[in-house]
Amino acid sequence: MLLGLLVFLVTTLVAYVAGHVLGLRRRNTKHRTQLFSELGLEESSSKRIVGFFHPYCNAGGGGERVLWAAIHSIQQNEPDIVSVVYSGDVDATKDVIISKVKARFDIELSPKSLHFVFLESRRLVEDSTWPRFTLLGQSLGSMFLAWEAMSCLIPDLFIDTMGYAFTFPVVSLLGNIPVGAYTHYPTISTTMLSRVKARSAGHTNSEAISSSVILSNGKLLYYRIFMYYYAYSLRQARFIMVNSTWTKDHVDSILNHIPFTPTIGVPKATQVVYPSCDTQQMAAFPFEGRERMVLSIAQFRPEKDHPVQLRSLHSLLGQHPEYRGEGPSAAKLVMVGGSRNAGDAARVESLRALAKELGIEDQVQFVVNAPFPEMLSLLSRASVGLNTMVEEHFGINVVEFMAAGAIPVAHASGGPLLDIVVPYNGERTGFHANSPESFAEAFHTVFTLPPEADLAMRHRARTWAVQKFSEAEFEKGWNASGWRKWL
Repeated sequence: MLLGLLVFLVTTLVAYVAGHVLGLRRRNTKHRTQLFSELGLEESSSKRIVGFFHPYCNAGGGGERVLWAAIHSIQQNEPDIVSVVYSGDVDATKDVIISKVKARFDIELSPKSLHFVFLESRRLVEDSTWPRFTLLGQSLGSMFLAWEAMSCLIPDLFIDTMGYAFTFPVVSLLGNIPVGAYTHYPTISTTMLSRVKARSAGHTNSEAISSSVILSNGKLLYYRIFMYYYAYSLRQARFIMVNSTWTKDHVDSILNHIPFTPTIGVPKATQVVYPSCDTQQMAAFPFEGRERMVLSIAQFRPEKDHPVQLRSLHSLLGQHPEYRGEGPSAAKLVMVGGSRNAGDAARVESLRALAKELGIEDQVQFVVNAPFPEMLSLLSRASVGLNTMVEEHFGINVVEFMAAGAIPVAHASGGPLLDIVVPYNGERTGFHANSPESFAEAFHTVFTLPPEADLAMRHRARTWAVQKFSEAEFEKGWNASGWRKWL
C-alpha cells in the first residue's frame, strides 16, 4: 500500500520533470505536425486538438455511446477541432472502429477530423493484472497509460470519458494543459467508505486483537488513503460532467470529502449531462403487436447480474405456468449483449448452463454482439425491457426500452430509480423490482394490462424518454458544460 502511494508521488514528480524540464511539450510540436499531415489538414493557429481518454473505445457499451456522441457533436459544430481518442484497442483500426460505431449506435463519424492513438499498455488497467489491491493497481496503471498517451501526443484539452481520475495529475504536469471529465460512476464512494468503517467499528472489545479486526482496520485505512488521492485527482479537473443524479450525489460528496487535511483547492459541483440516447429512430416503432418478450440489452459483465434475469423468468414460469411452452401465450427472455473477451464469453456459457439447470433453456435466447438492425428489430417487438443491475449509474438501455415502446422493469436503485423510470404527469412509466420474485410479478403485470392502460403507459414512457434523453438534449448539456472555453 505504501509502495503504491510512493509510486503515485514519484510518478507525478517525474511527470513534472518530463513536462517542464525535459521539454516534452516542445517535442510534441513534431507529433502535431505529423497528425495534421496524416489527416490531410493544414495546420494553423486556429486548429485545436481535444484528446479523449477512453482505453476501451471499441467495447460498444453505453459509455462508448457518450464518447462517440460527443465527438459527433464536435465534428458537426467545431470545424477547427480535431478529436483524438487514446485507445487500447490495438487489434482494431480506425476504419474498423468507425464502422462499428455506425453499426452499433448509428452514429456517423468523419475520419477527416478523427485520429486514434493506440496505447500498448492497456493491460495495466485490467482487473486481472491486479489480483490484490485492484483499485490501487488499476489507478496506478492508468497513470502509466496516461504517460504513454502524452508521450505520443499532447492535446490542447484532455477529457477522460471512462473514469480514470488518477490520470489528471499526470496529464496536467506532463502537458500543462486543462483537464475535464465525463464521469459515469465513481471509482470509490463515501458510501463504500462508510460501510467499511461500520464493519470495522462493529467488533466487540474481546475481538480487538483478532486477525479479522486487523484486516478490517487495514482495509479501512486503505480505502481512506485511496479516497484522499482520488479526491485530490478529481479536483484537478476544470469541469466534470456526470451522467445521472446518483453519480452527481456521489462525486459531489467526494469533491467535498476531507479525509485527513483541509480541502485541497476549492470543491467543485458537477453538472448532470444525461447520456445521448437514440430515441428518435426507436420512437417510430408501433405500440401494437408486442410479443410476450422480456428483452435485456447489456454487456455480459458481472455487474449486469444476468443470472437474476434467468431466475426471474424461472420464477414467472413457476408462479404462472400459463406462460410455459410455445406460441403467442408463451413468455420468453431474449438476452442481447456485447462480449468483449474470453471472460465475457465464459460468462455467456455459464448463463446457458444456468438456464438449462433451471429448465428454462427453451424459453431463453442469447444474442451475442448483435448488429444494430437486429437489436432494433427486437426492440420493436418486445413487451418488457429488463435491467437488473444494482445501482446502475444511469441506464441507457432503459431509456431505449421506453423510446422503443417496451415497458421498463428495472432494479429499484441508481439512475433507473432516480432519473429514468419516474412518473410522468403523475402516472407510471414502468416498474421497479429488487428480487427475482418481484421482477417476475412485474412481468406478469405488464403482460396482463388492459389494452387501454397498456398503450397509455407505453405512450407516457416514450414521451418522457424522447423529451428528456434525446441526442439534442445531450448536445445542449455537453456545450453548456463550458468545455470549449478551455481551448
